[in-house]
Parts: sequence; C-alpha cells; structure tokens
Amino acid sequence: MEKIGIVGAGLIGRAWAMVFARAGHDVVMYDAAAGAVDKALGLIEAGLRESREFGLIDEAPEVVARRVRAATTLADAVKDVDYVQENTAENLEIKRAVYAQMDAAARPQCILASSTSTIETSRFADGLPGKHRCLVAHPVNPPHVVPIVEISPAPFTAPEVVERTRALHERVGQVPITVKREVEGFILNRLQAALLNEAWRLVKEDYVSVEDLDKTIRDGLGLRWAFMGPFETIDLNAPGGIPDYAARYGPKLYGMMKDIRYDAWDEALVAKVEAERRKLMPQSEHARREAWRDRRLMALIAHKRQMTKGE
Repeated sequence: MEKIGIVGAGLIGRAWAMVFARAGHDVVMYDAAAGAVDKALGLIEAGLRESREFGLIDEAPEVVARRVRAATTLADAVKDVDYVQENTAENLEIKRAVYAQMDAAARPQCILASSTSTIETSRFADGLPGKHRCLVAHPVNPPHVVPIVEISPAPFTAPEVVERTRALHERVGQVPITVKREVEGFILNRLQAALLNEAWRLVKEDYVSVEDLDKTIRDGLGLRWAFMGPFETIDLNAPGGIPDYAARYGPKLYGMMKDIRYDAWDEALVAKVEAERRKLMPQSEHARREAWRDRRLMALIAHKRQMTKGE
C-alpha cells in the first residue's frame, strides 16, 4: 500500500495524515467544509515539529508535511489510493452516504476504513457492492501519539482485508488489535465505560472527590497500565500467576461488584463533577491543558520506546 486517502480533515483526520506521512506514505486529504484542509495542512506541520522535539520522527517536519496534499473532491481523494481512513461525523446516515460515494469512486482493491468510535461496520456498509473491503479502524485521540487501533470487521468483511489493514498499521508504527466479533463500543470504549461508570458512582455516592479519584488512576493503576494490560498485571501480582490470583481475589472482586446497578449520569451529577473540575482547572485553561496532555503523552511514548529497546 503506497498511497493513503484521508476523508475528514478534523483533529482525527489530520493526526492520521501525520501517522501515514511520517511512515513515508503519500497522503491525499479531503473535507467537505471549505478551508478545512488548508487549515489542517498548517496544523499538521506544527504537529510534526512537536513530534520532532520528542524524537518521534527522524525526518525534518517540512519533508514529512510535503507528503500530504489537498483534494478538491471526495472522488479525487479516493480514486487512486490503496487505503482510505474516513473521519466524518458520528452519524449513521452521514457514514452511509460517504461510504456509498467512496465505494463508487475507489479502485476495487482499495480498503475503506472508518475511524468511528460508536458505529459498527455492518451498520454503514451493508448493502454496498464493495462491502467486503469495508471495516472500522478505530483510533484513540490523538492517533499520532497514542498508537492503539481497533480493527473491527463486519461478518461480510473479507479476511484478506483485515490482514492487509492490520499489516499496514503495524508498518506505520501503530498497535493494531482485532475485534473478533462486532460489539457496540468495540473493546477500548467498553473497558473505559466500565471504569467511568464506577468512577461516577463513587463520586455520586460521596465515597471520594473527583480530584482524589483521578489521583487513584494517575498515581496508581495508571502507572502499571502505561506498560502492562490488566491480565499481565494480575498475572504478576500473584506468585502462582493467573490461577493463583483468581483463587485469592476472584470471589471478593466479583462479590463487591455483582449487585451494583449503574444509573445514567444525570444533570445533578454532571454539575457536581463539573464544579469540582472547574475548581481544579478553569475552562479558560482547557486548550492549554489539552496541549499539555499531548506533550506529556509524547514524552511517555518516547520513554516507552527507549525503555523497550533491546528487550
């Protein structure tokens, strides 16, 4: 796969452009909104300069940025490429319309992947003549820093398409996983939902403050989870590995959660959490803190790369 099409030039789309361009691919980008691609091209070069500061790219940012060009139409963005990453709104009807256009314009061997975080492939691609080449490749924001990609095919997606997509993401430095069967929210969002629902409940029932709950993840579980998953964590937390951990802690962990029913995040609860967060960070600081987050993530990724050399 030599040439990549990006449809949708917002935050996720331009991050994907950086991922593919820094790996040496030519990228063509389209957005239906006037001026969106031109704006994205400037932000891409700025993002690449920041990546260079942390040693995440070896080439000069301007060299990488030149691999990304604008397309004037959606058909122009997909007609000569080998792989498309679509990043339009989280709206089923929009996805269906965009996929119908891409399927009609793209070459038969071109893979059509979506960045959607909520819509399964079978819901937007069923009925297309080229449905076999459609799937989800769901990233985490921002994908040029956080490398996980959830590849979620429909039952009708060709196995060869899944294999090619996974191989491409491995080659460009991402970390792909395969969702073996379609499930709402894929894998990452379901894990995130489990933790968030319990976090909101603990705050709602006044067991802990918002600040202290965040500390529990940031300075506790999150430190291990930055380089180990939950199964590796528990495997190493008991001398006899998984069976030992399950025997020691399984019944207690199951028991403490088995009768809990999670409520929707109602208006009063959202207001409570918002009030506590605004005491910690004024809304006026949001953009600055978002940039701080991305820089901290870049530093963490650079550290992980350095620490894993030679393992």
